[in-house]
Amino acid sequence: MSKKSAPKDKDLQGEGNYDATRRYDQSAHEFAKSGQVEERARAARPASPEEADAMRRAEQEGKSHSKGEDAAPREQPKR
Repeated sequence: MSKKSAPKDKDLQGEGNYDATRRYDQSAHEFAKSGQVEERARAARPASPEEADAMRRAEQEGKSHSKGEDAAPREQPKR
């Protein structure tokens, strides 16, 4: 049997792209501390009762494909 050589593409990192995950986590953390969360949440509210209903239907559709919640709570990584 021959050994497979390591991928030459630095973005291919086995189970995931750890660099991209690290950048996303850093960006999300910075946004959370930016003070813009409440403002953006208000801006994302539905503009009409019809839009609110469409959002509820979309949520239910998404949940209908779910296998359910994990029984055990997940521990957050320490920073």
